[in-house]
Amino acid sequence: MKRGASSIEVKKLNRNRVFRYLNSKDRASMPDIAANLGMSGPTVLQIIKELKESQVVREVGVFQSTGGRKAKAIASVQDVCYAVGLDITRNHVSLALTNLSEKALRRQRVREPFVRDDGYFRRLGDLLEDFLDESRTPRERIIGVGLSIPGILGEENCITYSHTLGLDHVAGDEFTRYIPYPCVIVNDANAAAIAECSGMTLNQSVFYLLLSNSVGGAIVFRRDAPAQAEWSVREGISRDIYMGANQRAGEFGHMVIRPEGRACYCGKKGCLDVYCSASVLADRTEGNLERFFRELEEGSPKWREIWEEYTDNLAIAVDNLRMCFDGDVVLGGYVGGYMGPYIEDFRAKCAKRNIFGQSGDYVKACKYRIEASALGAAVCQIERYIDEV
Repeated sequence: MKRGASSIEVKKLNRNRVFRYLNSKDRASMPDIAANLGMSGPTVLQIIKELKESQVVREVGVFQSTGGRKAKAIASVQDVCYAVGLDITRNHVSLALTNLSEKALRRQRVREPFVRDDGYFRRLGDLLEDFLDESRTPRERIIGVGLSIPGILGEENCITYSHTLGLDHVAGDEFTRYIPYPCVIVNDANAAAIAECSGMTLNQSVFYLLLSNSVGGAIVFRRDAPAQAEWSVREGISRDIYMGANQRAGEFGHMVIRPEGRACYCGKKGCLDVYCSASVLADRTEGNLERFFRELEEGSPKWREIWEEYTDNLAIAVDNLRMCFDGDVVLGGYVGGYMGPYIEDFRAKCAKRNIFGQSGDYVKACKYRIEASALGAAVCQIERYIDEV
C-alpha cells in the first residue's frame, strides 16, 4: 500500500483483496477471509455486504459446525461476466472463452491464413460471433475481447512490428473494426505467460519461453515487486508482466547463443530463434510438429540426434535466463506442449550448466499445451474487470 493513501483508496484495495481471495477459492467463510487477509471481522462483513449488493458474490450454504453457529459459505459469482481471447497466427485463429474462473471454458482453433485486408478482419468478427453462438454465451455478459498478436506492441494498441505477420506500424483498430466489444491487444508470449500464471500466488519470478514458429518470451515478476511505469504501461496487461522501457522486454528469441552462427531474420547471427523455433523440428517432418515427436517417441537415432542438438541449444538459453534472473523458466509454445515426457532429461542438461547447484528443477513444462495465448488475452479483460470490483 502506498504511503499517504486515502481512506477511499484503502477501502477499494481491501474490497479488491477480499474479492480476489474469494474468487481464488471454491468458497470461504468470513472468519476465514478475515484471518487470511489480516482484516477485522466488521470490515469483512461490510465488504461482503457490498459485494453481495453488486451481485458478484453470494451465499452458497454453510460450513460444518465446529461447536458454535455454522459459518456461512461465500463464493464469487464466476459467470457474472465472460471474456473471449483470439490468438492471431500466420495460418490459424484460436479462440478461448473464460469467466472469472480464468479457466478455458471452451476453445477452438480455425485454419485462417492471415491476410491484411478487410475480408480477413470481417472474418475475425464472424468467427467470434459463431464461437459465442456455439457456446451459448449471453452477449450482455461479454465484458471484452483480447487479441493476441505475435509482435511488438506500442501505445494505444499499435502493432509496432510483427515479422510473423509482416506488419510494421499498423493500428490495432484494423483487427478490431468488426468486433463490437471493448478490445485490448496483447503480445502472444505475454498472453501465454498470463494464462500460465493465472491463479498462481507468485512467490518468485517466472520467465516464460515461447517456443513456437518464432521464439519469444515474457518476464513475470512476483507481486511484491515495486511499481514502476514501465511495468504496466499498457492498460489491460497484468501488473506482473515486465514490459520494459520501450515495450520490448522478453525478446528472448534474439538472445545470441552461437556467436557467428546461422543468420537470423533480424540481421544478427546465432540468435536463439534460428536454433529453437518450432520450425527447426517441424521442417524435418514437412511442417508437422506432431509427427516429429511421434517419430522421436519411436526411438529412431536420426530423430534423437536432431532432438539432442535442439535441446543442447535450448539449454544454453535457459541457463542464461537462470543466471540473469534466478527464477523458474517455463517452456511454452508449440514445443513446450510436447516437453512433458522429456522434461527430466532436459533438466539434467540444465543442471550440468548450473554453477549454483546440481538441480535443473527450476525448468518446467507449460501446463497449457494449446490455445494459451488466446486464453491469456481473455484473462487480460477479466483482470481489468476484477481490478474495478
